[in-house]
Amino acid sequence: MPVFLSPEVMARGLLWLGLVLLGSLQAQAQDSPPKLIPAPLLIKIPLQPDFQDDQFQGKWYVIGVAGNSINTEKRARLKMYTTTYKLKDNHSYEVTSTLIRNQRCDHWIRTFVPSSLPGQFTLGNIKRYLGVQNYTVRVMTTDYNQFAMVFFKKFYKNQEYFKITLYDQCIDDK
Repeated sequence: MPVFLSPEVMARGLLWLGLVLLGSLQAQAQDSPPKLIPAPLLIKIPLQPDFQDDQFQGKWYVIGVAGNSINTEKRARLKMYTTTYKLKDNHSYEVTSTLIRNQRCDHWIRTFVPSSLPGQFTLGNIKRYLGVQNYTVRVMTTDYNQFAMVFFKKFYKNQEYFKITLYDQCIDDK
């Protein structure tokens, strides 16, 4: 007999799955030699069903990052930071990340352009980023109010990198 789960239970389960994945990727990255963990195929990465671009915008707090280039030294420099998604008229996002680097506030602004799949984006004006050959962003899961998991994959100087970011959002920031 099939078991049906409420959306809340499914979201919580996906969140826990993501946390376990983040932890295991982080452990692998710390214990492995400099050779990078191969990035998964995009078709293996879930995509938020019925993605609502207008509901995803706002300030998100980065509370977890794991990927094939995150090491202990880099993780120590990655204190909590924010990423703000601002929806533009053409359904792309102006994305601003704000973090502390070298004891000063640093802002990194870029554009994510929607692909043919709702919830999947590419980096706008990619030629501006020297060495970046391809950059894909996928919203894996979100409830639009409290959490989101976003997958990033880029080819940089013929090397494939990926990361998964876990976001948290305060309702007041919407």
